[in-house]
Amino acid sequence: MTDGLGLRDQKKLETWRSISDAAATLFLQRGYEAVSVEDIAKAAKVSPSTFFNYFTNKESVVFDPDPADLVTVRGLLAGRPPGEELWTSLGEVLLGYLASMGSRLVTQKKLKSSSSALADCGRELGDRVGATLVQWAAERHPDVPALRALLLTNLSLAAVLTSFAAWDPDTGVTDFLAMTHECLDQIAAGVAPADQGAPASAAGRPHTSREARKS
Repeated sequence: MTDGLGLRDQKKLETWRSISDAAATLFLQRGYEAVSVEDIAKAAKVSPSTFFNYFTNKESVVFDPDPADLVTVRGLLAGRPPGEELWTSLGEVLLGYLASMGSRLVTQKKLKSSSSALADCGRELGDRVGATLVQWAAERHPDVPALRALLLTNLSLAAVLTSFAAWDPDTGVTDFLAMTHECLDQIAAGVAPADQGAPASAAGRPHTSREARKS
């Protein structure tokens, strides 16, 4: 989602993506440890100094969010209907965001699985959007206690991280989204208010492909 970007910002985004794509290709071909910043810069047809204008190091090429990601997340948040339960909104926004990432999820998982340096890295997928979700929850749901809002946000992110850890990227993004649905639904029964039962997202959501295979 790049609508509304000026020409300068559009060019910066194109350069960021060019460097990111070049790095991902080299990492998958040669292995993360075998690729240098100079290699990435050469493949992206930029100078090493230009690389460092966009990324602080090799690790950041893998984990930094696309500059347009926050625009996507904010758009998804703005589109949630008034009165919707916080848990439902968090789940649907995260699923929409993950779907928008597409093949980038496959690349990141493969790289993290194949590199000990990346596997040991403390940065995670949820780092990209966590703060934005917490702020939105406070603004949209002022009636929800801050501790509960933070708990729900962290649990929704935990569902993403759990499914990401268990996911085989060779099965495709659709399977990852189905696994995330499943994790969210399993958490839902434990976080629903006692007088409300499971949130609508868990009770009313159509069966995923994974659930269909079980039935």
